[in-house]
Amino acid sequence: MENIDSVNTDKVQDASSNIHHGHNHDHEHSHDESEEESLLKSRWRLWVSLLLLVGFVIAKYLLKLDVPKWLEIGLMTIAYLLAGYNTLERAFRSVRRGDFFNEFTLMSIATLGAFYIGEYSEGVAVMIFYEIGELFQDLAVNRSKSSIKALLDIRPDEVTVLRNGAATTVHPNKVNLGETIQIKAGEKVALDSELLSDTAVFNTAALTGESKPDTKRTDDTVLAGMINLDKVIELKVTTAFKDSKLSKILQLVQEATARKAPTQLLITRLAKIYTPIVFGLALAITLIPYLFVPTYVFNDWLYRGMVFLVIACPCALTVSIPLGYFGGIGLASRNGILVKGSNFLDTVTKLDTLVSDKTGTLTKGVFKVREVNTSLDKNDFIQTVAALESASTHPIAKAVVEYANVQTSNGQAAKAEEVEEISGHGLKGNVSGKTVLAGNLKLLRKYMIAFPPELEQIVDTIVVIAIDNQYVGYITIADEVKEDAAKTIADLKALGIETVMLSGDKTAVVQKVAAELGITKFYGDLLPEDKVAKVQELKDLGKKLAFVGDGVNDAPVVALADVGIAMGGLGSDATIETADIVIQNDQPSKLVSAIKIGKITKGVVWQNISLAMGVKIAVMLLGAGGIATLWEAVFADVGVALLAILNAYRIQNKRIL
Repeated sequence: MENIDSVNTDKVQDASSNIHHGHNHDHEHSHDESEEESLLKSRWRLWVSLLLLVGFVIAKYLLKLDVPKWLEIGLMTIAYLLAGYNTLERAFRSVRRGDFFNEFTLMSIATLGAFYIGEYSEGVAVMIFYEIGELFQDLAVNRSKSSIKALLDIRPDEVTVLRNGAATTVHPNKVNLGETIQIKAGEKVALDSELLSDTAVFNTAALTGESKPDTKRTDDTVLAGMINLDKVIELKVTTAFKDSKLSKILQLVQEATARKAPTQLLITRLAKIYTPIVFGLALAITLIPYLFVPTYVFNDWLYRGMVFLVIACPCALTVSIPLGYFGGIGLASRNGILVKGSNFLDTVTKLDTLVSDKTGTLTKGVFKVREVNTSLDKNDFIQTVAALESASTHPIAKAVVEYANVQTSNGQAAKAEEVEEISGHGLKGNVSGKTVLAGNLKLLRKYMIAFPPELEQIVDTIVVIAIDNQYVGYITIADEVKEDAAKTIADLKALGIETVMLSGDKTAVVQKVAAELGITKFYGDLLPEDKVAKVQELKDLGKKLAFVGDGVNDAPVVALADVGIAMGGLGSDATIETADIVIQNDQPSKLVSAIKIGKITKGVVWQNISLAMGVKIAVMLLGAGGIATLWEAVFADVGVALLAILNAYRIQNKRIL
């Protein structure tokens, strides 16, 4: 059964890894028929076999016709070979490799044994229903991958690029950085870009799971996969096709099914023992009664052994379990959540602590300058600070630069040189021949620069500035809490999960945000290494925790947590690549959704395990006692498999509130 599990799991995984190939194939050849129709047509041997069996049963048992033995054997042999062609071929290849214990040899032995004892129609029926079960499995896999295929469908295969004043249509991977592309109304954006037009409105549902239109303005970032809703626009390409956020998302999703959950791994380990035991018990049922039964008839006990084999076939487990996790990953992707492996769907159900960054995670990370206080000329002061901050991508730095662009004159902007980012402190650089420091109070302490003690009492985020080792002023910055952050914290508490907030911001600011959100445990003034230490402390206490963040400095903590979660909309590439789960639209409420999806998936998987094992054990006992026939055996096996598949497929239709 180890091989059974691997065969069927591979079936599910292959469905994922071959999606892109399938998409291109459909596009290039314009196939009109759906994958399901194609799959049904490819099983023509099965349908012919079924017609032969039905015709024979009607003729012999309903019409009471006297069918010659040679004709019965001939018809049933043809029907058997048509229905069992794939299974017999796989069984033969497996045996040649030295792999005897798998579902293909199991079904082949059981059905050939039926022929040996003269139960030709039963042998054919077992093979036909087994193949029908396989067909339903394939159909279920195709449906469960649809959400991922939909993601692939949003990546355009061509783009209009403006070269030498002319519009040319090319494949996105042929477009160079810095080139201008044109997107018509209703078209998908093929490459990560910056907006050159004044304004544009986009549908971002493919990336974020949210259908609400998003308005962009000049120089704003536009991501591949967004749909232009308004007018013809122009964009400047900033990222190569293979490096776009969408391409990375698609790669993450395609790789997700390769990582097995603990439940899957448990089944795989049990499989090494299960199948040999099943074969051994079937052999024992057939031979051991010879020692105890006065009127031992070999064919009768062989029949019971084969019934046992058919019932014991673990189809329901080996397909429905990976299919259940596959469905969970698909459900998550439709809700704007990328889960990089089914193992993380299991892990999120065991969390008792969520550790969160503040800026850009629980707050919007969209800062606005509130106050400028300086002893220098305000215009010169702002220009100097903005020149230094322009070298940083931090939200606070962007707020200062944006403020400078609005407030200062249009004179020659100052340039910063030899800019150094001091992690957890701020920036140092040369502006107009002067050494400029801009950052938090720890930065000034580091360089032993005196500052007014009342700065310690300012609650808002503060950027203090020193020029040539002299304090010259400060800028206060305000951030806003995300709309759904408070409800998220409350929902997590209801699920038994405690939230801990860590931030590099000063403790007074962190305390203010924590009070607004209802968080009782929080820590401020933390350097990146301090965040790592706090998370390690919690892990040492036995906490099962997730960490959610968005910045580059969050990547080490994301990697340390049991589940690392990244905000994927505004988050850094380093954090997104390190994370186990990516929230595409940056909404904290998606954290609750991810946990709920994990619980739903795990619940369905264990339902399937209980259903399959319960029914099989009951019918196996009946078969060993001679009560159940091959007909009951095949219906029990295929029926349980179909119920398990349908149960797994339910995940696809779940609505997450």
